[in-house]
Amino acid sequence: MTAPVMVQAADMAGTRRMLRVVDVLGEMFVDLAAGRTRSPARTVVEHGDRRVLLVSPAVWEQRAVGSVKVTTLTPDNPVRGLPLIHGIVALTDLETGQITALLDGAELTAVRTGAVAALATRWCTPDDADDLAVIGAGVQARALFRAVTAVRPIRTVRVHSRTRAGAEKFADWIRDTAPHPVRVTVRDTARDAVTDAAIICTATSTGDGTPVVEADWVASGAHVNVIGGTHPDAVELAPALLADAVTIVEDRSAALDGAGEIRAALADGLIKAEHLHELGSLVSGEVAVTGRTSVLRTVGLAIEDTAAAVALFEERPTAEQGTGDPPAVPSTKEGVSDGHA
Repeated sequence: MTAPVMVQAADMAGTRRMLRVVDVLGEMFVDLAAGRTRSPARTVVEHGDRRVLLVSPAVWEQRAVGSVKVTTLTPDNPVRGLPLIHGIVALTDLETGQITALLDGAELTAVRTGAVAALATRWCTPDDADDLAVIGAGVQARALFRAVTAVRPIRTVRVHSRTRAGAEKFADWIRDTAPHPVRVTVRDTARDAVTDAAIICTATSTGDGTPVVEADWVASGAHVNVIGGTHPDAVELAPALLADAVTIVEDRSAALDGAGEIRAALADGLIKAEHLHELGSLVSGEVAVTGRTSVLRTVGLAIEDTAAAVALFEERPTAEQGTGDPPAVPSTKEGVSDGHA
């Protein structure tokens, strides 16, 4: 039996790889909206105090690949100096049944979640949008910054987090790793961070229904990527914003089940389920934002892991290719795959 290729976190870094993940996710979301993929509900096993084991399978028949991700969430790990999330993704060739690759699950989760936000950002913002606000300062906030700067020429970043020290550390990381000079400021309040921002990303570990970002703080025409929250009723963005915004989700049924803002907006009569637009419809051109305020609310799908894994497997470095990563950043939406490649 041929041993699977090991794809480590370092093999997922760089603008070129991020853009490849964004493009392949675009293909996958078009297929998902058309019913051409299978992504069953994940299996969740709770054990101990808030510790969770998750198993997430998916099949993308158009690409003849499948994957299974095994993930653990251990809330006490940060105080131990360990990551909150550990995991591994097994990528499978559906034609032969062989396991072709094993990928670092925690890093893949961060990369694909950031890439989903970047895909929406690519389709919901002007090509020259260069002002970003990030609420949160953890692993996912870093992934969001890497992903959004891969698709937009970000020049200014405003950061807010629960602790000033965490925000300052994140700001220093941005200055050290940004692909081009970026002006970064740490703001004392979320309101100060998001006011007038063209692109807003929220990635917190909030666990309640009190919004981190209020609706009237968001500028008209801005785009908001809502990523965080620790359970299906957690809210980062005030649901009132959804009444007037173009609301985008990965999958309608998954959002109805697991997105706090959407569940609250529905309960309050602010929106109806048919007002939710799936990301695949945005990529295929069936839905257009055209300057309106827009919100992407993600919950995470196993099929995203499959798409990201195949993209990174295909982009893995070889002895002949080397590991170079030219800073290729598309300036227009025409660079997005139409889903038939």
